[in-house]
Amino acid sequence: MPRESYQEQLDSLREDVLYMSEIVLERLRMGLEALSTKDERLAHEIIEGDDEINRMYLDLERSCIDLFALQQPVAGDLRFIASSFKIITDLERVADLATNLGEYTLQAERDVFPEVDIQGIGGITQEMIEAAMTAYDENDIDACYAIDERDNELDDLCERASEIVVRDLIESELDPADTDQLMADVSRLLLTIRDLERVGDHAVNISARTLYMVDNDDELIY
Repeated sequence: MPRESYQEQLDSLREDVLYMSEIVLERLRMGLEALSTKDERLAHEIIEGDDEINRMYLDLERSCIDLFALQQPVAGDLRFIASSFKIITDLERVADLATNLGEYTLQAERDVFPEVDIQGIGGITQEMIEAAMTAYDENDIDACYAIDERDNELDDLCERASEIVVRDLIESELDPADTDQLMADVSRLLLTIRDLERVGDHAVNISARTLYMVDNDDELIY
C-alpha cells in the first residue's frame, strides 16, 4: 500500500478517535443534565444511544487491528495505534458510565443530600476528559501530567462527598416507613459519586496512553 495511503489511515484513525470522544462527552453532559433536571426523556435517549457508541468502538477496533495486521507498524506508529486502541476502550467505558447516569435518573424518586455537589464533580470529569483528548490530539506531555494531578483533586472531592452522605445518614432520624426508599436513594447517590470518580480515572488512563504514545514513557500507566 502506498505510503500516502498509510499516513491517511493514521490521520483518519486520530480523527475518528477524537470524534468518538466528542460523542462520549456529549453523552456525559446529557447524563449530568438528566440527573439535574430529572428529565426522563433525556435519560432514555442516553440509554438507547449506548448501542451507537458500541458500534463506533467496534469499527475503530477493526481499524486498529487492520493497521496492525496489514501495515506492521513500528516505533512511533506502533505506539500511536496501540494507544489509540486503548483510548477508545476508555471512551467506551465512559459512555457506559454516562448510561448509568441515565439509569439513575429513572430510578430517582427525589433529591437527597443536596449539599453534595454532583454537578460540580461532574463538571470536573468533563473537563478532564476534554483535556485528555486535547493532549492526545496535540501530543501535549505537560497536559498529561496536569490531568493526573487533577485526578487527586477529584478523588478528594468524591471522598468528601461520600463521607457527607454516610455521616448524614448515620445522624439522621429514620422514619421506618421511609427507610427503604431512603436507602435506595443513598445507594444511588453513592453509585453516582463512584461512577464520576471512575470517569476521572479513565481521563488519567487516556493521558497515560498519550504520554506513552508521544514519549515512550509508561510512568502514568498503572
